[in-house]
Amino acid sequence: MDAVLARAVDFIAQADGLLVTAGAGMGVDSGLPDFRGTEGFWRAYPALGRAGMRFEQIAAPDNFYSRPELAWGFYGHRLALYRATVPHGGFAILREIGDCLPFGVSVFTSNVDGQFQAAGFDPLRIAECHGSIHHLQCLEACSDAIWSAEEVQPEIDAENCCMTSPLPRCPRCGALARPNILMFGDGGWISTRSDQQEARLEAWFAEVGKRLVVIELGAGTAIPTARRYGEYHGGALIRINLREAAVRGDRAIGLPLGAADGLARLRQGLVEIGFFTAD
Repeated sequence: MDAVLARAVDFIAQADGLLVTAGAGMGVDSGLPDFRGTEGFWRAYPALGRAGMRFEQIAAPDNFYSRPELAWGFYGHRLALYRATVPHGGFAILREIGDCLPFGVSVFTSNVDGQFQAAGFDPLRIAECHGSIHHLQCLEACSDAIWSAEEVQPEIDAENCCMTSPLPRCPRCGALARPNILMFGDGGWISTRSDQQEARLEAWFAEVGKRLVVIELGAGTAIPTARRYGEYHGGALIRINLREAAVRGDRAIGLPLGAADGLARLRQGLVEIGFFTAD
């Protein structure tokens, strides 16, 4: 492990820019639930477990038409949870690394939780490929408008996974609002915000050039969007994944660690070579 970490530290020290690619495993060390498998999901949402509903079934737009209180019970609970969650220390380490590189740090994440913004990353350097729970759109798509969910204050009956406070409405037509998130079987997602984020990220790649290092965190193969994005954009790859750390290629390293642990070890190695000073 020491030799592998030393090589990862060398990748970072030689880079001009850092791309962070993150999947669901990034949030586990902050205390967010792991939805891997039905058992973990049903522990977090026992009402859905009693109904036999899997994550793919509740995370679908049809529920906002047929069972809006249930749909918003699930997403409203997540909205409140993500607002209350404090990002773990690994987020600060990534920012610290970025501050030492000429072109800084950018983020590509399949997570919708807004944890990178909460951790102080530049919003103009974050691409959320599946959208964000902190933004809304009209369920009936009366326009392409996307707006902040900051006024939504969900009150949830957790026993029944039901939202008891007024359901969010579109300010233009009065129809039900939904999160601006790409759900399963979702033909109605308005991708404008995410498209703009990704366009900014592509412009950043052109500036950085070939001296790019990718640190991938908790991005598995079940939904491999973030995983493939980092692989596609080349550069040296450091994959930190407790369960799926396998890599291919001479410029790729796999660390079978959790996100917070892996980043702490990288930081210690960077301190040892004088990349930045210890606290």
